[in-house]
Amino acid sequence: MPQAKIGVIGGSGLYSIEGLTDIQEVDIDTPFGKPSDSITIGRLGGVGIAFLPRHGKEHHLSPAEVPSRANIYALKSLGVEWLIAVNASGSLKPDIKPGDLVIPDQLIDRTQNRISSFFNEGIVAHIIFAEPFCPVLSQILYQAAKDASVTVHQGGTYLVMEGPAFSTRAESQLYGSWGADIIGMTLSPEAKLAREAEICYATIVGVTDYDCWQESSEPTPIDVILETQRQTTDKIREIIRLAITRIPDKRRCGCATALKTAIVTDPRFIPAEQKKRLNLLIGKYITKGDS
Repeated sequence: MPQAKIGVIGGSGLYSIEGLTDIQEVDIDTPFGKPSDSITIGRLGGVGIAFLPRHGKEHHLSPAEVPSRANIYALKSLGVEWLIAVNASGSLKPDIKPGDLVIPDQLIDRTQNRISSFFNEGIVAHIIFAEPFCPVLSQILYQAAKDASVTVHQGGTYLVMEGPAFSTRAESQLYGSWGADIIGMTLSPEAKLAREAEICYATIVGVTDYDCWQESSEPTPIDVILETQRQTTDKIREIIRLAITRIPDKRRCGCATALKTAIVTDPRFIPAEQKKRLNLLIGKYITKGDS
């Protein structure tokens, strides 16, 4: 199986990475089913990466249908330690304009129907999630965006809604009053699962429109949103090319050891089938004497 330390999960509008060489397409089965699509492994500017389109290459998966556990597990199995996510969002603030990019540092999870943990059925783990995005990778993405001469906002809160319908105006106004800056449908449970898998995870968010909180204007038509999305995707491709050359060889952030003290179930009582299923994630913390 080919390996890659850097992964990219493409969101709406980003279904492939241009300029890859030494390409291999990998189909993976995981204990949590198949990922959204085959994973493309190749080299970009001499750097090995693994690319996975979140919604599938044909965009056939709705936000709630994305198999996030399978996606993260599959990337982990390929050796991914650093994971760049690409997301689209609406803006909840006047100064965050359509066409801008955001590197958020917080999220509010309002999803309702998604499995958000690898740990259940006989094993419990409580990760620290106060800072949901890797600060090292977030800073790399922000600096790459600045060097690409695009309008980018450092920090901000991404509110994750269930979807697939967009917000009502009342909901949009409420989320803005909470201090959320942007709104979308796909950062959770992806970010939580990446932390459970001890993967450094950060996102580049392309702002496609103002969410519907403005009573003085009509909601943005979908075709306009898609055109703005296309334009921001071109910018994001350049940022990824710059960022992957700046990722360090060694990790010194807390993401790399997120499970070290998180597993609260006595290993003696973890079901054998769960130990096998989750060995990729917990194997280094469960000794042979615990089996």
